[in-house]
Amino acid sequence: MGHTSKFQLTVSAADRASMERRLDEAHAEAEKQALETGKYGILVTRHSSERFTVALSDSVPFGLTLERQLWR
Repeated sequence: MGHTSKFQLTVSAADRASMERRLDEAHAEAEKQALETGKYGILVTRHSSERFTVALSDSVPFGLTLERQLWR
């Protein structure tokens, strides 16, 4: 995938409710940052059952969120 900006948050939680809440919070912060730059989309990457990253990426069009899974 392309370049990610310096904005990246790591989200970890052991239970689904906490994970969903933290991902929503991280996505909201990423949206705020994306609107300030006007050039990055949001890339949410699942690294394991309990860990995700939320980052701004120039490989994702501005205004969109792309989810990818690196964990199997």
